[in-house]
Amino acid sequence: MDFLQIGVVLALVVILAIPMAKYLTNVYSLEITKQDSMFGKIERVIFKLSGIDTNDMRWQQYAKALLLSNLVMFIISYIIIRFQGVLPGNPSKIDSMEPLLAFNTAASFLTNTNLQHYSGESGLSYLSQMAVIIFLMFTTPATGLSLCLAFFRGLTNQRSIGNFYVDLIRSITRVLLPLSILIGLVLVSQGVPQTLNPTAIATTLEGATQNIARGPVAALESIKHIGTNGGGFFGGNSAHPFENPNGFTNVLEILSMFLIPAALPLTFGYMARNKKQGWILFSAMGLMLLVFLSITYINEKNGNPALEKIGLSQENGSMEGKEVRFGIAQSALFTSVTTAATTGSVNNMHDTLTPLGGMAPLAMMMLNCVFGGDGVGTVNILMYSVMAVFLAGLMVGRTPEFLGKKIEGKEMKLIAIAILLHPLIILVPSAIALATQLGSSAISNPGFHGISQVVYEFTSSAANNGSGFEGLGDNTPFLNISTGLVMLFGRYFSMIAMIAVAGSLLAKKRVPETIGTFKTDNSTFLVILLATVLIIGALTFFPVIALGPVAEWLTIR
Repeated sequence: MDFLQIGVVLALVVILAIPMAKYLTNVYSLEITKQDSMFGKIERVIFKLSGIDTNDMRWQQYAKALLLSNLVMFIISYIIIRFQGVLPGNPSKIDSMEPLLAFNTAASFLTNTNLQHYSGESGLSYLSQMAVIIFLMFTTPATGLSLCLAFFRGLTNQRSIGNFYVDLIRSITRVLLPLSILIGLVLVSQGVPQTLNPTAIATTLEGATQNIARGPVAALESIKHIGTNGGGFFGGNSAHPFENPNGFTNVLEILSMFLIPAALPLTFGYMARNKKQGWILFSAMGLMLLVFLSITYINEKNGNPALEKIGLSQENGSMEGKEVRFGIAQSALFTSVTTAATTGSVNNMHDTLTPLGGMAPLAMMMLNCVFGGDGVGTVNILMYSVMAVFLAGLMVGRTPEFLGKKIEGKEMKLIAIAILLHPLIILVPSAIALATQLGSSAISNPGFHGISQVVYEFTSSAANNGSGFEGLGDNTPFLNISTGLVMLFGRYFSMIAMIAVAGSLLAKKRVPETIGTFKTDNSTFLVILLATVLIIGALTFFPVIALGPVAEWLTIR
């Protein structure tokens, strides 16, 4: 039954990804499409009121527009969170956030990470939840999608990389907003609250007073998954019954967070006019997901050997930290998808996963290209694709080419910077945290598991995921500042590098295909791509994986 559950959900992902890919191809087309008759009038009003010039941009202009718009959003968001205690829209009288926590929160939601060093229902007012959190949950995935499609255009020889503001608005009006409204209505029908009334006060059977938090939950929950955001209205995130009431909503949320990331590699195939190319990328990411999902499921299903040794039955698997209404299969699938798609939403406590069960989601964030979030994950697998082509070219003594574009030193330097930055901003702050009281004092479980807690925190931040081993006491000055900076570096440095690569490739003339051209749409390239991803990932992260999850697993055998 477990395999049937998992298989049906994954099959639905593939089925839904194909029409979604075709739709996205039309959304971001630089030509006039049928969608313009439906959305064009609304968008033209937005462009006129905002004073937006819709002409094509150079890559430098695209990058500048992206950075400036995000900077303005960060400043406004920080001010609202910082002073929410004296602003309206606060019926539950929640205090303002202290400065460092406000910085971390604004940086977290600006970068599509949604790492939460606060508890949702008690940390933010309704105004902050709507004007900051839900607002950024739309604009940050829209930013990622815009970057992704600009990169696609550079690789597929379009007339330009487009216009950032046009891509941003289209991402919201044509993709995120319609889907979030639809999913939000379904969630309301299943019992997810959507209200502006204050916290409900109830009297229990024992006569005690109970405060029941509520609010505009369904609106946040829908875009939280469609936008691969992940931040929860409640501290329990999608393990809370008000966010995820039953098995149906659990499957809906899995499909929601997986829909766009699964469709994007196929979208690339359509834009490149080579469907096989898109399916090769999809297959590479899909195979990695299946391997890591199997590791998590098998280890959680087998239970905890340490508990079995002291006489506690593990017949039903390791149910510590899991919702009974979801069980092992749906918990393992949710865990794998939320880290593969860098959503960060959780329906179980990742800190209580078995050592190897927790290693799998950690490894997917370290690789950061197993589908990934809206836009960014597909860009990352394309970076590895270009690197795989470059390495293959060196081995056979030919100038590397990808989709008819020569890959030269300039592009490889930018891609190398983006790939090397990811482990750098994970391992360096993790080492500082573990070597000093600044970070080690937050560890709740010393030893090998404590290493996993800290490394998971910085990996989640760098990958813009946001989930955590929440046994870590992360609301400290050091962790608020360090993870905030890691989130910003992990988001924007790689974005600028990739826009520059897109601009460079777009300016190059297409090289005619010859008998010696290295094919990138066949099984040979699939193997080379997987080897490139895994070798680079293994060489970079295996030592810290060995010190954390693997060492912990060996101690409980």
